[in-house]
Amino acid sequence: MPCEGCMERDNTSTGATMEFLLLGFSELLCLRVLLFLIFLIVHLVTLAGNMMIFIAVVLEPSRPPMLFFLCQLSAIELCYTLVIVPKALLSLVVVDGSSISFIGCAAQMHLFVALGGAECFLLAAMSYDRYVAICQPLHYAAVMSEGLCLRLALMCCLGAFAVALGLTAAVFRLPFCRSHRINHFFCDVPAVLHLACTQSYTPELPLLAACVLLLLLPFLLILASYVCIAVALSHFTSSAGRGKAFSTCISHLAITVLHYGCATFIYIRPKSSYSPARDKVVSLVYTNITPLMYPLIYSLRNREIRGILGKMLTRKKIAQAN
Repeated sequence: MPCEGCMERDNTSTGATMEFLLLGFSELLCLRVLLFLIFLIVHLVTLAGNMMIFIAVVLEPSRPPMLFFLCQLSAIELCYTLVIVPKALLSLVVVDGSSISFIGCAAQMHLFVALGGAECFLLAAMSYDRYVAICQPLHYAAVMSEGLCLRLALMCCLGAFAVALGLTAAVFRLPFCRSHRINHFFCDVPAVLHLACTQSYTPELPLLAACVLLLLLPFLLILASYVCIAVALSHFTSSAGRGKAFSTCISHLAITVLHYGCATFIYIRPKSSYSPARDKVVSLVYTNITPLMYPLIYSLRNREIRGILGKMLTRKKIAQAN
């Protein structure tokens, strides 16, 4: 039911004329410079770390499936960071918030949800890789073929982009109130839904459906994979072998907990519990700290990544010496 003061969108009020105002951190005027420098440094380090892993894996002639998925994960994180952080930095420069067009806001939301969803699906594919490696080691090379990895990677991206497109279309078909001030530093789904002039929970149904497809379904697949892995490890007679097998899963588990912890807190809850200040803090972690942690976790925990990076540094030193 539209509320008083709502603006029903028609052909003359969409796209070119309608704008939103991203308030960002306008309430923290005295800390703008400090926050800008911190975000900029974190952003540059995140880009450098993911770019280094991406280039290292691409230049490696023989790539096992886990490295192939890790390369795709780094590419997603690079795009993910570039979609969100530049606008967040701009909101710290502009005192009264930065404006974003209707189309720009919709595009940012779609890319954000699509990339986050692709990461969820990719984490499920990586858990399946660990399941095959531990539970079916003799058939690993045959099962996790290059063709299967390519198909899984393509399905992760196409599936996430399709679900994100449906969610974005559903959100931006809603009537919005005359105040188009988004109390956030990017066009996040809960923040935009908060502006919708409706008194029912109907607008939340597309978000609920997207959460089921992008969060719950991959999580159940990951959970099933690790249940099978736990059962297989329980049959290992050697504790050293059990520990060695489990150590190959630690990096994936750490990233899964980080990704799903923040996403669950932000998206799986009713509209009535929306809190702009709290959401912005969690989103800061979700869009800045978490992408920074991924290359650190994999660089420290993955022996193959450490080996590839070591070879890159060695080749660089030889080239400089020559």
